[in-house]
Amino acid sequence: MSTETIPQIISYGHKLDMPEDKFGLLRDSADAADDMPELRRRFEQDGYIHIKGYLDRDLVLEARAALTDRLAEAGALDPAYPTIEGVAKPGAGYIFKPELTNGCEPVQRLLYSGRLTDFYRKFFDEEIRHYDYTWLRAIGPGKGTNPHCDLPYMGRGTHKHMTCWMPYGDISYELGGLMILEGSHKRMDLLENYVYRDVDTFCENKKADVEKVNAGKWTFSGTLSHNPPAVRNKFGGRWLTTEFEAGDLLTFGMFTVHASLDNQTTNRLRISSDSRYQRASEPIDERWIGVNPPAHGPNGKRGLIC
Repeated sequence: MSTETIPQIISYGHKLDMPEDKFGLLRDSADAADDMPELRRRFEQDGYIHIKGYLDRDLVLEARAALTDRLAEAGALDPAYPTIEGVAKPGAGYIFKPELTNGCEPVQRLLYSGRLTDFYRKFFDEEIRHYDYTWLRAIGPGKGTNPHCDLPYMGRGTHKHMTCWMPYGDISYELGGLMILEGSHKRMDLLENYVYRDVDTFCENKKADVEKVNAGKWTFSGTLSHNPPAVRNKFGGRWLTTEFEAGDLLTFGMFTVHASLDNQTTNRLRISSDSRYQRASEPIDERWIGVNPPAHGPNGKRGLIC
């Protein structure tokens, strides 16, 4: 598809520059879906792998049904519509409910067994370990996620782990999927002073930091910018996205700058999850493992003398 046929893309309230040297489509690697050496080469080159229709669509939609049922029980959906449609209750906004995936068998089966874990096992060429925490988001009409890398949130173990962004349903440009900044993972000259910071560390000898942490706030949010066009102007490359379908695979590394499109619908939720995978032989970030992972809570904080 030519980018000329794509509607104006908006991310975090900003209209993206749409010329072909500034915006494009994610590379579909369906032609190399079973060629791991080629997929590794593309990952090194692109910082991501996107494979249309790689996963069983029916399994993804089964997981969607389970999640929308749970979202309805949590009061996030408009009861005037069928639950499976994922129509947001007025004013729902940004819903972050990782707990909805706990004990949700269709989601656990999709993310942590079968074809998806087989993919990472083959890609890493050894046994894998996944995080026990699943990031579930249901984004209502309005702003999406601002540009960032994942490492500041999960960098206490290996830095070679990978994120899988899972769309639970078809996601049009209007509903707003993920976008990746082309070549950003290679721009360590611009990332070095940002990407190795840890959102859960703070200066325990600074009163303001301690007060923020005690109030459940971050001293560093992990955000790279609130302005996606400005990030592209600084890094170069193009913002890349597509219209996603249930069953698509999108995975990327810790140094890849990404964000999401705004949800420009009137009432629909964009439901997605992030899950993480790594080599079992490498160290793992303790914040994201166990029956009740510490996450970004008090037990995940680290005080430093600054």
